[in-house]
Amino acid sequence: MSSQHKSGPSMAIDLTEFRQGWRILILALLGIGTSVSVVPLYSFGSLVLPLQEGLGWSREVIQPTIAFLLVATVIAVQISGWLIRRYGLRPVAILSLLGLSLAYWLVTFVTEVWQLYACYTLLAFAGMGTTMVTWTQLVNLWFDRNRGLALAIILCGTGSAALVLPPLLSWVIGLAGWKAGYWVLALMPLLITMPLSIFWMRSDSPVIAVATHAVGGPSRLVGLSLGEAARSPRFWLCNVALLMSVTAMVGMVTNTIPMLRDKGLSASDAALAFSIYGASLIFGRVVVGYLVDRLWAPGVAFVVLAMPAVGCLMFSVVDTHLHSLMLASALVGLGAGAEMDIAAFLMARYFGMRDYSRIFSLHMGFIGLGAALAPLYFAYLYAQTGSYSGLLTHCVITFALGSVLILTLGRYPKFDQPEPAEQASQRPDDDLSGLARNQA
Repeated sequence: MSSQHKSGPSMAIDLTEFRQGWRILILALLGIGTSVSVVPLYSFGSLVLPLQEGLGWSREVIQPTIAFLLVATVIAVQISGWLIRRYGLRPVAILSLLGLSLAYWLVTFVTEVWQLYACYTLLAFAGMGTTMVTWTQLVNLWFDRNRGLALAIILCGTGSAALVLPPLLSWVIGLAGWKAGYWVLALMPLLITMPLSIFWMRSDSPVIAVATHAVGGPSRLVGLSLGEAARSPRFWLCNVALLMSVTAMVGMVTNTIPMLRDKGLSASDAALAFSIYGASLIFGRVVVGYLVDRLWAPGVAFVVLAMPAVGCLMFSVVDTHLHSLMLASALVGLGAGAEMDIAAFLMARYFGMRDYSRIFSLHMGFIGLGAALAPLYFAYLYAQTGSYSGLLTHCVITFALGSVLILTLGRYPKFDQPEPAEQASQRPDDDLSGLARNQA
């Protein structure tokens, strides 16, 4: 454990870690912004019409493409966790960035819709080492005192992708057709993230150095193994709590604008009311990242994840008052900005870095499956009621319950001091097999 947790937190930002790890911060920010978790989702809206016009397919057959990606990602992220545990971050990330570029390039050869589904399924596996598991683990190994803030900064890569990709792809596709859009997607990881990964991913992370110094030689990182975490009630409480929040958030993100239109707002007013969501997402992400470094993270999570419950309640009682609807959207956005930051932070703090890649991969798979199924559930609710009342009731309840469950995690655990590598290697379930050598 760092000295921070012994002497108490300071509200000032310690810049020492940022001076040491600024390259890691930039790399992880770009890594998330070009990852298979982000780019296919934020680029797809710009590609649907060009695919429809270029290949003659209907929107109904193109839209399920993302479902294939999401389901495949649930499986792929588990494999990536095991590969990182076995071979380390650097080789898995670099090979995945190359594979991701090749998978985008293959899309330019599709002629049948099943081939498009197959290519997006392949994207999940080819780019499995570029997911948030990789980049959050990298940052967790370089930042301790400012871990929450550092995670918040790199996770802004999602917002950067949402800002840059639609206009960039629209411009390129207008010049050279839909295939040019996929060429751009293929070049991004190949020319941006892969060179930086080759030169900036290093094995001298401060967290490993501290662990090594503590025992006077090579050591393993402290924390729980995957099996120990899977048997921990805390792990499943965290999973269920965040699953409730994530599934509710998926429902709100995909249905807020049509819900506002049903209330009687014009298209421009509905878009304006929802636009505040993006700004509050970024604001919430940075503020929460700062606070969890200094305050008890579940307490911060309780407050921030309860705000969307209030926002959904406002949506259910407010009709057309634009400013009130914008406030409701902002409250939902604050929770959305905090979810992934909180998840990565809690996994590192409560279960340690010893087996972070596999533990966080299991969590991401659990959350990803829920996110993939959520739209089907909310479509069913709408079909049953003919309105969004069922969605809003569900979201108020699950946001509230999820925030309360987070409080049951209790105090941060105090892990034992790292043991020397010679002792660790005698334990069959602790074979790092290159993790400490290739962690970063």
